[in-house]
Amino acid sequence: MIGKSLLRKQRFLIIGLTGCIAAAVLLALGLGYSSVSFDRILPVLFGQGSFKEKFVLFDVRMPRIAITVLAGMALALSGSILQSITRNDLADPGIIGINQGAGVAVAIFFLYFPIDAGTFIYYLPIAAFLGALLTASCIYLLSFRKSEGMNPIRLVIIGVGFSTALSGVMIVIISSTDREKVDFIAKWISGNIWGTDWTFVGALLPWLLVLFPFTLYKATRLNLLGLSEPVSIGVGLPVERERVLLLLTSVALAASAVSVSGGIAFVGLIAPHIAKTLVGPRNQLFIPIAVLMGGLLLLIADTIGRNIATGLPAGIVVSLIGVPYFAYLLLKKA
Repeated sequence: MIGKSLLRKQRFLIIGLTGCIAAAVLLALGLGYSSVSFDRILPVLFGQGSFKEKFVLFDVRMPRIAITVLAGMALALSGSILQSITRNDLADPGIIGINQGAGVAVAIFFLYFPIDAGTFIYYLPIAAFLGALLTASCIYLLSFRKSEGMNPIRLVIIGVGFSTALSGVMIVIISSTDREKVDFIAKWISGNIWGTDWTFVGALLPWLLVLFPFTLYKATRLNLLGLSEPVSIGVGLPVERERVLLLLTSVALAASAVSVSGGIAFVGLIAPHIAKTLVGPRNQLFIPIAVLMGGLLLLIADTIGRNIATGLPAGIVVSLIGVPYFAYLLLKKA
Protein backbone atom coordinates (compact mmCIF):
# COMPACT_ATOMS: atom_id res chain seq x y z
CA MET A 1 0.00 0.00 0.00
CA ILE A 2 1.44 3.32 -1.12
CA GLY A 3 0.76 6.28 1.16
CA LYS A 4 -1.35 9.19 -0.12
CA SER A 5 1.36 11.70 0.74
CA LEU A 6 3.86 9.80 -1.43
CA LEU A 7 1.39 9.69 -4.32
CA ARG A 8 0.79 13.44 -3.96
CA LYS A 9 4.55 14.00 -3.99
CA GLN A 10 4.88 11.90 -7.14
CA ARG A 11 2.12 13.87 -8.90
CA PHE A 12 3.71 17.15 -7.83
CA LEU A 13 7.09 16.03 -9.18
CA ILE A 14 5.55 14.87 -12.47
CA ILE A 15 3.87 18.25 -12.93
CA GLY A 16 7.07 20.08 -11.94
CA LEU A 17 9.31 18.05 -14.27
CA THR A 18 6.83 18.44 -17.13
CA GLY A 19 6.97 22.19 -16.58
CA CYS A 20 10.78 22.08 -16.52
CA ILE A 21 10.83 20.17 -19.82
CA ALA A 22 8.44 22.72 -21.35
CA ALA A 23 10.69 25.57 -20.17
CA ALA A 24 13.80 23.78 -21.49
CA VAL A 25 12.06 23.23 -24.85
CA LEU A 26 11.26 26.96 -25.13
CA LEU A 27 14.86 27.79 -24.22
CA ALA A 28 16.20 25.35 -26.82
CA LEU A 29 13.85 26.76 -29.47
CA GLY A 30 15.20 30.26 -28.90
CA LEU A 31 18.89 29.34 -28.98
CA GLY A 32 20.96 28.48 -32.04
CA TYR A 33 22.87 29.78 -35.01
CA SER A 34 19.73 31.07 -36.78
CA SER A 35 18.27 33.76 -34.57
CA VAL A 36 14.61 33.48 -33.55
CA SER A 37 13.97 35.81 -30.61
CA PHE A 38 12.13 34.43 -27.60
CA ASP A 39 9.25 36.87 -28.02
CA ARG A 40 8.65 35.42 -31.51
CA ILE A 41 8.50 31.74 -30.50
CA LEU A 42 4.84 31.60 -29.44
CA PRO A 43 3.58 33.66 -32.44
CA VAL A 44 5.52 31.38 -34.81
CA LEU A 45 4.17 28.26 -33.09
CA PHE A 46 0.65 29.61 -33.66
CA GLY A 47 1.32 30.23 -37.36
CA GLN A 48 2.18 33.93 -37.35
CA GLY A 49 5.85 33.76 -38.33
CA SER A 50 7.83 34.29 -41.51
CA PHE A 51 8.91 31.41 -43.73
CA LYS A 52 12.42 31.51 -42.25
CA GLU A 53 11.13 31.47 -38.66
CA LYS A 54 8.78 28.57 -39.37
CA PHE A 55 11.54 26.62 -41.11
CA VAL A 56 14.00 27.13 -38.23
CA LEU A 57 11.50 26.11 -35.54
CA PHE A 58 9.43 23.39 -37.24
CA ASP A 59 11.99 21.78 -39.55
CA VAL A 60 15.28 22.26 -37.71
CA ARG A 61 14.90 22.72 -33.96
CA MET A 62 11.66 20.98 -33.00
CA PRO A 63 12.55 17.56 -34.53
CA ARG A 64 15.94 17.60 -32.78
CA ILE A 65 14.37 18.59 -29.47
CA ALA A 66 11.72 15.87 -29.79
CA ILE A 67 14.36 13.24 -30.61
CA THR A 68 16.52 14.37 -27.68
CA VAL A 69 13.68 14.25 -25.14
CA LEU A 70 12.37 10.88 -26.38
CA ALA A 71 15.86 9.34 -26.45
CA GLY A 72 16.55 10.55 -22.91
CA MET A 73 13.24 9.08 -21.75
CA ALA A 74 13.93 5.73 -23.42
CA LEU A 75 17.45 5.50 -21.95
CA ALA A 76 16.18 6.38 -18.46
CA LEU A 77 13.44 3.75 -18.71
CA SER A 78 15.93 1.18 -19.96
CA GLY A 79 18.28 1.93 -17.05
CA SER A 80 15.41 1.73 -14.54
CA ILE A 81 14.48 -1.75 -15.76
CA LEU A 82 18.11 -2.93 -15.77
CA GLN A 83 18.70 -1.75 -12.20
CA SER A 84 15.62 -3.60 -10.97
CA ILE A 85 16.15 -6.92 -12.74
CA THR A 86 19.86 -7.04 -11.89
CA ARG A 87 19.44 -5.66 -8.34
CA ASN A 88 22.42 -3.43 -9.11
CA ASP A 89 22.27 0.36 -8.88
CA LEU A 90 25.28 0.66 -11.21
CA ALA A 91 23.55 -1.02 -14.16
CA ASP A 92 23.14 1.21 -17.21
CA PRO A 93 22.89 0.24 -20.90
CA GLY A 94 25.74 2.63 -21.75
CA ILE A 95 28.07 1.27 -19.07
CA ILE A 96 27.58 -2.49 -19.39
CA GLY A 97 28.03 -2.63 -23.16
CA ILE A 98 24.46 -2.77 -24.49
CA ASN A 99 24.76 0.60 -26.23
CA GLN A 100 28.13 -0.41 -27.69
CA GLY A 101 26.63 -3.63 -29.04
CA ALA A 102 23.89 -1.60 -30.69
CA GLY A 103 26.52 0.78 -32.07
CA VAL A 104 28.57 -1.99 -33.69
CA ALA A 105 25.40 -3.36 -35.31
CA VAL A 106 24.44 0.12 -36.54
CA ALA A 107 27.92 0.65 -38.00
CA ILE A 108 27.90 -2.73 -39.79
CA PHE A 109 24.37 -2.12 -41.07
CA PHE A 110 25.27 1.35 -42.29
CA LEU A 111 28.45 0.23 -44.05
CA TYR A 112 27.56 -3.14 -45.53
CA PHE A 113 23.78 -3.28 -46.04
CA PRO A 114 22.70 -0.84 -48.76
CA ILE A 115 19.10 0.11 -47.98
CA ASP A 116 16.86 2.69 -49.65
CA ALA A 117 17.23 6.09 -47.94
CA GLY A 118 13.48 6.32 -47.31
CA THR A 119 13.34 3.12 -45.24
CA PHE A 120 16.84 3.23 -43.73
CA ILE A 121 15.77 4.92 -40.51
CA TYR A 122 13.04 2.35 -39.82
CA TYR A 123 15.45 -0.56 -40.22
CA LEU A 124 18.10 1.13 -38.06
CA PRO A 125 16.39 0.49 -34.67
CA ILE A 126 15.91 -3.16 -35.64
CA ALA A 127 19.61 -3.54 -36.47
CA ALA A 128 20.52 -1.80 -33.21
CA PHE A 129 18.12 -4.06 -31.29
CA LEU A 130 19.69 -7.22 -32.72
CA GLY A 131 23.20 -6.03 -31.83
CA ALA A 132 22.15 -4.96 -28.34
CA LEU A 133 20.23 -8.22 -27.82
CA LEU A 134 23.23 -10.36 -28.79
CA THR A 135 25.44 -8.37 -26.43
CA ALA A 136 22.96 -8.48 -23.55
CA SER A 137 22.45 -12.22 -24.02
CA CYS A 138 26.19 -12.89 -23.83
CA ILE A 139 26.58 -10.71 -20.73
CA TYR A 140 23.59 -12.36 -19.05
CA LEU A 141 24.74 -15.92 -19.80
CA LEU A 142 28.29 -15.24 -18.59
CA SER A 143 27.04 -13.66 -15.35
CA PHE A 144 24.59 -16.50 -14.67
CA ARG A 145 25.40 -19.46 -12.45
CA LYS A 146 22.97 -22.35 -11.98
CA SER A 147 23.66 -22.51 -8.25
CA GLU A 148 23.12 -18.80 -7.51
CA GLY A 149 21.33 -17.39 -10.53
CA MET A 150 22.43 -14.09 -12.06
CA ASN A 151 25.13 -12.33 -10.04
CA PRO A 152 24.62 -8.52 -10.19
CA ILE A 153 28.26 -7.62 -9.48
CA ARG A 154 29.53 -10.11 -12.03
CA LEU A 155 27.09 -8.71 -14.59
CA VAL A 156 28.50 -5.18 -14.27
CA ILE A 157 32.12 -6.38 -14.43
CA ILE A 158 31.47 -8.54 -17.50
CA GLY A 159 29.43 -5.72 -19.04
CA VAL A 160 32.25 -3.22 -18.64
CA GLY A 161 34.59 -5.74 -20.27
CA PHE A 162 32.20 -6.14 -23.21
CA SER A 163 31.91 -2.37 -23.48
CA THR A 164 35.69 -2.03 -23.80
CA ALA A 165 35.96 -4.90 -26.27
CA LEU A 166 33.16 -3.57 -28.47
CA SER A 167 34.74 -0.11 -28.46
CA GLY A 168 37.84 -1.79 -29.89
CA VAL A 169 35.72 -3.51 -32.54
CA MET A 170 34.26 -0.12 -33.48
CA ILE A 171 37.78 1.29 -33.93
CA VAL A 172 38.67 -1.62 -36.23
CA ILE A 173 35.50 -0.97 -38.27
CA ILE A 174 36.31 2.73 -38.55
CA SER A 175 39.91 2.10 -39.61
CA SER A 176 38.79 -0.12 -42.48
CA THR A 177 36.09 2.06 -44.01
CA ASP A 178 35.87 5.04 -46.37
CA ARG A 179 36.64 8.47 -44.97
CA GLU A 180 33.26 9.98 -45.83
CA LYS A 181 31.47 7.23 -43.91
CA VAL A 182 33.69 7.60 -40.86
CA ASP A 183 32.04 10.93 -39.98
CA PHE A 184 28.69 9.26 -39.30
CA ILE A 185 30.21 6.58 -37.04
CA ALA A 186 32.40 9.13 -35.23
CA LYS A 187 29.33 11.26 -34.50
CA TRP A 188 27.51 8.20 -33.22
CA ILE A 189 30.36 7.22 -30.86
CA SER A 190 30.57 10.72 -29.38
CA GLY A 191 26.84 10.81 -28.63
CA ASN A 192 25.97 13.51 -31.13
CA ILE A 193 22.21 13.76 -31.73
CA TRP A 194 22.26 13.00 -35.44
CA GLY A 195 18.56 12.21 -35.98
CA THR A 196 17.21 15.69 -36.69
CA ASP A 197 14.15 15.05 -38.86
CA TRP A 198 10.52 14.21 -38.08
CA THR A 199 11.08 10.80 -39.69
CA PHE A 200 13.41 9.91 -36.82
CA VAL A 201 10.73 10.91 -34.32
CA GLY A 202 8.34 8.54 -36.06
CA ALA A 203 10.92 5.75 -35.85
CA LEU A 204 11.52 6.16 -32.10
CA LEU A 205 8.15 7.21 -30.69
CA PRO A 206 6.25 3.90 -31.23
CA TRP A 207 8.83 1.97 -29.20
CA LEU A 208 8.34 4.29 -26.24
CA LEU A 209 4.54 4.41 -26.57
CA VAL A 210 4.35 0.61 -26.37
CA LEU A 211 7.13 -0.21 -23.91
CA PHE A 212 6.51 2.53 -21.31
CA PRO A 213 2.95 1.35 -20.46
CA PHE A 214 4.17 -2.25 -20.60
CA THR A 215 6.88 -1.47 -18.05
CA LEU A 216 4.40 0.24 -15.72
CA TYR A 217 2.16 -2.82 -16.07
CA LYS A 218 5.11 -4.96 -14.97
CA ALA A 219 6.06 -2.60 -12.10
CA THR A 220 4.93 -4.98 -9.35
CA ARG A 221 6.97 -7.82 -10.84
CA LEU A 222 9.94 -5.50 -11.15
CA ASN A 223 9.59 -4.79 -7.42
CA LEU A 224 9.69 -8.52 -6.72
CA LEU A 225 12.68 -9.04 -9.00
CA GLY A 226 14.48 -6.35 -7.02
CA LEU A 227 14.23 -8.53 -3.92
CA SER A 228 16.42 -11.56 -3.26
CA GLU A 229 16.09 -14.63 -5.46
CA PRO A 230 14.52 -16.87 -2.76
CA VAL A 231 11.86 -14.26 -1.96
CA SER A 232 10.95 -13.80 -5.63
CA ILE A 233 10.65 -17.55 -6.15
CA GLY A 234 8.80 -17.96 -2.84
CA VAL A 235 5.92 -15.72 -3.91
CA GLY A 236 5.48 -17.76 -7.08
CA LEU A 237 7.14 -15.43 -9.57
CA PRO A 238 8.62 -17.15 -12.66
CA VAL A 239 11.89 -15.31 -12.11
CA GLU A 240 13.90 -16.22 -15.19
CA ARG A 241 11.00 -15.81 -17.60
CA GLU A 242 10.13 -12.37 -16.24
CA ARG A 243 13.76 -11.32 -16.11
CA VAL A 244 14.37 -12.31 -19.74
CA LEU A 245 11.17 -10.57 -20.89
CA LEU A 246 12.08 -7.35 -19.08
CA LEU A 247 15.68 -7.56 -20.27
CA LEU A 248 14.35 -7.68 -23.84
CA THR A 249 12.25 -4.59 -23.05
CA SER A 250 15.29 -2.75 -21.69
CA VAL A 251 17.40 -3.72 -24.69
CA ALA A 252 14.69 -2.60 -27.13
CA LEU A 253 14.41 0.80 -25.43
CA ALA A 254 18.16 1.38 -25.36
CA ALA A 255 18.62 0.23 -28.96
CA SER A 256 15.80 2.38 -30.33
CA ALA A 257 17.19 5.42 -28.50
CA VAL A 258 20.85 5.09 -29.47
CA SER A 259 20.01 4.24 -33.09
CA VAL A 260 18.96 7.88 -33.58
CA SER A 261 20.82 9.67 -30.79
CA GLY A 262 24.25 8.02 -30.77
CA GLY A 263 26.20 6.27 -28.03
CA ILE A 264 25.00 8.14 -24.96
CA ALA A 265 25.82 6.71 -21.54
CA PHE A 266 24.95 7.61 -17.93
CA VAL A 267 21.40 8.91 -18.57
CA GLY A 268 20.09 5.46 -17.62
CA LEU A 269 22.24 5.57 -14.48
CA ILE A 270 21.61 9.09 -13.21
CA ALA A 271 17.88 9.55 -13.89
CA PRO A 272 16.65 6.45 -11.96
CA HIS A 273 18.94 7.29 -9.01
CA ILE A 274 17.57 10.81 -8.71
CA ALA A 275 14.01 9.49 -9.01
CA LYS A 276 14.56 6.86 -6.31
CA THR A 277 16.03 9.51 -4.02
CA LEU A 278 12.88 11.62 -4.48
CA VAL A 279 10.08 9.03 -4.20
CA GLY A 280 11.67 5.77 -3.07
CA PRO A 281 12.49 2.45 -4.78
CA ARG A 282 9.02 1.28 -5.84
CA ASN A 283 9.00 1.04 -9.61
CA GLN A 284 5.46 2.35 -10.10
CA LEU A 285 6.50 5.50 -8.24
CA PHE A 286 9.98 6.26 -9.50
CA ILE A 287 9.77 5.11 -13.16
CA PRO A 288 7.56 8.03 -14.38
CA ILE A 289 9.87 10.45 -12.54
CA ALA A 290 12.98 8.81 -14.01
CA VAL A 291 11.56 8.94 -17.54
CA LEU A 292 10.85 12.68 -17.30
CA MET A 293 14.21 13.26 -15.63
CA GLY A 294 15.99 11.43 -18.46
CA GLY A 295 14.30 13.55 -21.12
CA LEU A 296 15.10 16.76 -19.24
CA LEU A 297 18.73 15.76 -18.59
CA LEU A 298 19.52 14.91 -22.21
CA LEU A 299 17.74 18.02 -23.52
CA ILE A 300 19.74 20.27 -21.19
CA ALA A 301 22.97 18.48 -22.16
CA ASP A 302 22.25 18.89 -25.88
CA THR A 303 21.30 22.56 -25.45
CA ILE A 304 24.51 23.25 -23.52
CA GLY A 305 26.61 21.37 -26.06
CA ARG A 306 25.10 23.18 -29.06
CA ASN A 307 25.08 26.71 -27.72
CA ILE A 308 27.54 27.09 -24.84
CA ALA A 309 30.25 24.53 -25.61
CA THR A 310 30.35 25.27 -29.38
CA GLY A 311 28.99 22.04 -30.79
CA LEU A 312 30.08 19.61 -28.08
CA PRO A 313 28.07 16.36 -28.45
CA ALA A 314 25.36 15.73 -25.86
CA GLY A 315 26.95 12.38 -24.97
CA ILE A 316 30.16 14.10 -23.86
CA VAL A 317 28.27 16.72 -21.83
CA VAL A 318 26.31 13.97 -20.05
CA SER A 319 29.55 12.06 -19.43
CA LEU A 320 31.09 15.10 -17.73
CA ILE A 321 28.30 14.77 -15.18
CA GLY A 322 27.98 11.00 -15.26
CA VAL A 323 31.59 9.94 -14.70
CA PRO A 324 31.93 11.73 -11.31
CA TYR A 325 28.48 10.46 -10.34
CA PHE A 326 29.44 6.88 -11.27
CA ALA A 327 32.66 7.21 -9.23
CA TYR A 328 30.62 8.50 -6.29
CA LEU A 329 28.30 5.49 -6.47
CA LEU A 330 31.27 3.10 -6.66
CA LEU A 331 32.84 4.67 -3.57
CA LYS A 332 29.49 4.59 -1.79
CA LYS A 333 29.11 0.88 -2.51
CA ALA A 334 32.71 0.04 -1.58
